[in-house]
Amino acid sequence: MRFFQISGILETISTISLFFIAMPMKYIGGDETLVKIIGPIHGGLFILYIALVWWEQRQGRMNFSLSLKAMLAAIPPGGPIWFDRKYLNNSEAKS
Repeated sequence: MRFFQISGILETISTISLFFIAMPMKYIGGDETLVKIIGPIHGGLFILYIALVWWEQRQGRMNFSLSLKAMLAAIPPGGPIWFDRKYLNNSEAKS
């Protein structure tokens, strides 16, 4: 579960970096270098996070409802951290 939580933090950092640093540099500054670097990193971390949600659910550490919430939380920036604080410290994660 700890690796899952770390992947959520890394996915959040990559999302925020992509949305608020790289994309403004591309569309305002005309330099797409950071998007070409951060974009694939973010994509890989997003896929890793979703795969780990699936893995935790398959291992019985998350029920289906909680897994679905975790996957939806991966969409907005900061969602995985919010999910971790709201649900993983809750007894719902164990049922």
